Amino acid sequence: MANSRHDPGGQLDSARLRCLAHPLRSRLLGALRLGGPATSTTLAQRLDTNTGATSYHLRRLEEVGLVEELVDRGTARERWWQAAHGFTSWNETDFESNPTDQAAVEWLTGHHRQLISSWRDDWLATRHDYSTAWREVAGVSDFHLDLTPAQLKALHDDLLEVLDRYSAVGPSDSHDAQHVVVLIEGFPARNLRL
Repeated sequence: MANSRHDPGGQLDSARLRCLAHPLRSRLLGALRLGGPATSTTLAQRLDTNTGATSYHLRRLEEVGLVEELVDRGTARERWWQAAHGFTSWNETDFESNPTDQAAVEWLTGHHRQLISSWRDDWLATRHDYSTAWREVAGVSDFHLDLTPAQLKALHDDLLEVLDRYSAVGPSDSHDAQHVVVLIEGFPARNLRL
């Protein structure tokens, strides 16, 4: 699996976009990225679905290069899968000329927004279960800057370089280590409502 957030392998083209704009496929890819390699049976249990559907959709993801089989880990009866890339990205302007692709972009964007919202809600609901050290450093901030599109791209690239540095360190053996979600969003805000 790619470690670099700048790895172009996770870039969506039309075929990948359309394939991923499906509830179970998106969940399968996310589960493999978050939990690491797994079998269709393990994924079906984790995602509360059936093995047949899981196997079918893993093969569809494999066809477009979003997941790959770990052939050295499997057996004749059991196939192991992993995400082919550490992240997925797309630029919606690449798909403006095709209505089907536009619909897939809208679905993926909405699905991602719902995921982010559920992650934030879960943190807020459970934050008191974490130590003071975690509550002191976790949070959400917003910054308001006046930038050009080129400056926003440069800012985004700089932030990704920082994330690359931390992801290259790898998981910590410390008992204090937790899985952390870092969200980066930058967009024009013409009519801010407070």
